[in-house]
Amino acid sequence: MLFRTAFAPAFALVITACASAPVRAPSAFEAAISPLCGKAFEGRIVTTDAADDDWRAQRVVMHVRTCDARFITIPLHVGEDRSRTWVLMQVGNDWELRHDHRHEDGSEDVLTQYGGFAATPADALRQEFPADQATKDLFDRENIPVSKANVWAVEIDASSSLFAYELRRPNRFLRVEFDTSKPVAAPPAPWGWPELD
Repeated sequence: MLFRTAFAPAFALVITACASAPVRAPSAFEAAISPLCGKAFEGRIVTTDAADDDWRAQRVVMHVRTCDARFITIPLHVGEDRSRTWVLMQVGNDWELRHDHRHEDGSEDVLTQYGGFAATPADALRQEFPADQATKDLFDRENIPVSKANVWAVEIDASSSLFAYELRRPNRFLRVEFDTSKPVAAPPAPWGWPELD
C-alpha cells in the first residue's frame, strides 16, 4: 500500500473537498511550488552541525515528484539513500508536512509520518511546522524526547531561485538549500513508491 493508513483519512478529505468545493485560486505557497513540479534539483548543506557531515559528503537531490491538488510529494535523495519523502498537504487553510521514511524493501521505518501543521498562513512562502502531538508521542515511544522540540520549515524564493528545507530545535540546526535555476536529471523513485509513467 502506497500510503500509511494514517494518511488515508486526510487524503480522502482533501479529495472530497476538492470535488465539492468551487474552483479556488492556489495559495501563494502552492503557486510558488507549481513551476518546480516534475523537476529535480541538487542541494547543499549550508549549516555546520557535525551531525550532518555524512550528508555533506554526499550528493543531495530533491525531486518535486507530484503536485496534485493540495498534495505534493518531494523525495529527498542523499547519495544512494532513497528512504525519505517530504509530503505536503493542504487541508482547509493549513499546510501539513509529513516525513515518509521507508526501507529499501519499501516497508516503513519505525520513524515515519512525523511532522505537523504549519504555524504560518497558507500564503506564506516560508512555512514552519512545529512537531504535532502525534509526532511528540512517536518521539517519546522511540526514546528521542529531544526531537519533540523540532520545527521544520520549507521556504521558496523564486527571485533567488531558492528552495530550502530546515530542521531546527535547541542546539540543532540543519538547512539544505537547492538552486532551482539548475534542474538536474530526475532520480529513480524513492523506496516504496511506484515509478511514474
